[in-house]
Amino acid sequence: MVVAPRYGNYAEAQQIGERKRYKVDGQDHEVSYFQAYIDGVDFVFIDSPMFRHIENNIYGGNRVDILKRMVLFCKAAVEVPWHVPCGGICYGDGNLVFIANDWHTALLPVYLKAYYRDNGLMSFTRSILVIHNIAHQGRGPVDDFSFVDLPPHYIDLFKLYDPLGGDHFNIFAAGLKTADRVVTVSHGYAWELKTSEGGWGLHNIINEMDWKLRGIVNGIDTKEWSPQYDVHLKSDGYTNYSLENLQTGKAQCKEAFQRELGLPVHPNVPLLGFIGRLDHQKGVDLIAEAVPWLMGQDVQLVMLGTGRQDLEQMLRQFEGQHRDKIRGWVGFSVKMAHRITAASDILLMPSRFEPCGLNQLYAMSYGTIPVVHAVGGLRDTVEPFDPFNNTGLGWTFDSAEANKLINALGYCLMTYRQYKESWEGIQRRGMTKDLSWDNAARNYEEVLVAAKYQW
Repeated sequence: MVVAPRYGNYAEAQQIGERKRYKVDGQDHEVSYFQAYIDGVDFVFIDSPMFRHIENNIYGGNRVDILKRMVLFCKAAVEVPWHVPCGGICYGDGNLVFIANDWHTALLPVYLKAYYRDNGLMSFTRSILVIHNIAHQGRGPVDDFSFVDLPPHYIDLFKLYDPLGGDHFNIFAAGLKTADRVVTVSHGYAWELKTSEGGWGLHNIINEMDWKLRGIVNGIDTKEWSPQYDVHLKSDGYTNYSLENLQTGKAQCKEAFQRELGLPVHPNVPLLGFIGRLDHQKGVDLIAEAVPWLMGQDVQLVMLGTGRQDLEQMLRQFEGQHRDKIRGWVGFSVKMAHRITAASDILLMPSRFEPCGLNQLYAMSYGTIPVVHAVGGLRDTVEPFDPFNNTGLGWTFDSAEANKLINALGYCLMTYRQYKESWEGIQRRGMTKDLSWDNAARNYEEVLVAAKYQW
């Protein structure tokens, strides 16, 4: 079952009669439930005036507004298996595990313990907390504890000392301490979280609970992201392709893409793509520093993303200066992301930190070769090319510096131009690698079973 706030008017979800009341900041809030059954999964949406009409800005409002929404959501979500019939019956709590994601739902493991398990209820229920990005923690002044409606001694779980600001209130800290197991989205990120640079102030807690932490790389949706079935490659001169027709199919996509964006149509000029938020984390500035070098290499570069205004302006400026070689698409378009992935020869991901990263996985499944900074999930998933043993899936560089990116790209471009057989080998290895959720699901199942038998 998936439980989420009802931010929008979701077409498939039907309202059921059940209503409940929960207190937030001393006031009663009524919630109702909408339910849908899609592809074998029950979806339950929790409806309240607090969640309505913010579907385009779900993190909108001030710190306290967001906190109150998450308090209501977590209080209601814990009881969904009791109150919401799916297919006529409620799940119940006899053999149940909650998987909470990031700080926004990290109150759920705390409520499960404080309201239920401490009182002899839900004794067969467990909670897993998944860390997608440790940098966002639900922090605030210690007084924020008054909003979460917990027994006074629970404040110690939330208190965290910060050398700059002293004691503060931290929801992620409390969730990490109370969850039965903690998962993060790659082995590499699990290791980084234990360091003072990667743990963003929570590294001591994470080191203490290392015994219950595990890194599991995300899978990708192989229906939506498959060059063979991709709906965005069915028009405008693009084509679907697979291993069988990789070279001709990818070449046709590249030509269609060059035409669509008004770039010179050159089949043998390497096309480099970047898709991502335009911010410091994603290493866009490293690509910017490498542009003068790149422009001397006879390549084309396409960048898609939104984010910091100065970086958006920089994209437009690059395009203006190098009309025949660079396209900067400011905005986000799912169709364009798919087409860049299919048409590009090389995908750039110079992220400073990247818990898991999905674009490198999408790229590999499309025969597009990733050049990445070896951090977090990028280090886990992109095995460096070894020309002597003909292994590997792309190129990596070991620190976030433009000269390191240039060095890796230099080897990559040389292989593209001079060693076509090696290049095809890298493409084929990427396309045949199992990047589906099946793998990840098996690993998650092991964690869930381990939590179940822990008392």
